[in-house]
Amino acid sequence: MNPKRIALVTGANKGIGKETAAQLSSKGLTVYLGSRDKSRGEAALSDLQKQDRDIRLVELDVTAATSLKKAFDQIHSESGKLDILVNNAGIAIDRSAPSEVPLESLRNTFETNYFGAVATTREMLPLLRNSDFRVIVNVSSELGSLALHNAPEWSFAGVNILAYNSSKTALNAFTVLLAKELRPQGFRVNSVNPGYTATDLNQFRGTGTVQKAAAVIVKYALIGADGPTGGFFTTGGTLPW
Repeated sequence: MNPKRIALVTGANKGIGKETAAQLSSKGLTVYLGSRDKSRGEAALSDLQKQDRDIRLVELDVTAATSLKKAFDQIHSESGKLDILVNNAGIAIDRSAPSEVPLESLRNTFETNYFGAVATTREMLPLLRNSDFRVIVNVSSELGSLALHNAPEWSFAGVNILAYNSSKTALNAFTVLLAKELRPQGFRVNSVNPGYTATDLNQFRGTGTVQKAAAVIVKYALIGADGPTGGFFTTGGTLPW
């Protein structure tokens, strides 16, 4: 069994995911860089490996069962365990109001942002159970907070879109229920909001940096056995569900 901490970051060929992989590897972890597109993953890997870090590409489409199984087999063969799973892969393909969202857009968004995270977690649980660390971080968004959407003074109250927002609400529900299930087994399962970050997901309109966003994800990825579980965190504290 590999004594080093092993992490998998999905959707890690760019943006927050890539920076999360970089920061985890800089702390001495072996990091599997999950990328749906092999060529983009190889480009990201080449960039990060220039810094002499143990980062390994794993082709991973979180919406495809065969891809998940191949990723499991690779990590199992090479490392035998997984200490940290960061469910970062996500899409934002529709800006429609709740009454206008095309059902196809809603389904496609949930397929990646919610079902993809659930499927990845289910596939990787045996590897996580081979570890004595056992951390799952679901990369969420404050746009998934129902409480904040009911606050007219909230700075993002006008972002009243259904597909992306509700997919993150569903992901938060998965966090709460999974944390409750796995708490007796020593898991820490949390949702993390990286903030409004400048990435291609929002056409780089975000005000935060990927470095700051990744730092909060890494913080909760590395929490010890006495750390929280079943929470919703952001830079500087907690968020309401």
